[in-house]
Amino acid sequence: MNPFSLEGKKALVTGANTGIGQAIAISMSVAGAEVLCAARRDCDETLEKVSKGRHVPLDFADPMAAASLFDNEQIDILINNAGIIRRADSVDFSEADWDDVMDVNLKAVFFTCQAFGKAVLARNGAGAIVNVASLLSFQGGIRVPSYTAAKHGVAGLTKILANEWAAKGININAIAPGYIATNNTEALRNDPDRNQAILERIPAGRWGEPSDIAETAVFLSSPAAKYINGAILNVDGGWLAR
Repeated sequence: MNPFSLEGKKALVTGANTGIGQAIAISMSVAGAEVLCAARRDCDETLEKVSKGRHVPLDFADPMAAASLFDNEQIDILINNAGIIRRADSVDFSEADWDDVMDVNLKAVFFTCQAFGKAVLARNGAGAIVNVASLLSFQGGIRVPSYTAAKHGVAGLTKILANEWAAKGININAIAPGYIATNNTEALRNDPDRNQAILERIPAGRWGEPSDIAETAVFLSSPAAKYINGAILNVDGGWLAR
């Protein structure tokens, strides 16, 4: 058996309509999984590149949006990728921007993990969770207080759930992406000074591609990673080593 295969597995990927989430959904499909593409918007572009899958409309502005999803069908892999960001100086940051980011990026992650975990444990099954953390799970960042707090929280949730579930057949880990070439970073890449400063800090000498994160997610979801538990894996070209 190929330890990297996801043949016969069903994976839920949140935020699968674009960017990193789209790349993860496609790589999951290539590895053999049936993919449920969860997003507020349609996932038509993603589904065109997925051999077997469908769109699951979920808006994690409601942190309990996926609470009953796992009651209706067996899902083996959960990828918590959906997230938002709000930027302002900390002295000016609003309560609404704090709550909106924390709801989507942390509260929804926990309660989606909880619902998935309950379903897997109830059937005495096995499962894998991969949370998408951030370099700001380790660093402070600037002008993104709620995002930084939430991503620190994602790292903590990953560890506590691994402590509780690793012996019960559920692997849970997280990926901390570095600077990835997506729509969200287009402005940075188009700014010659910022782009150069970022590249000079990355030992690999390039921006990451969404596929770099996607292939890591496939690995962490596969039997090959069965003894990796509670890890926050930096996929950053060496950024944090500099």
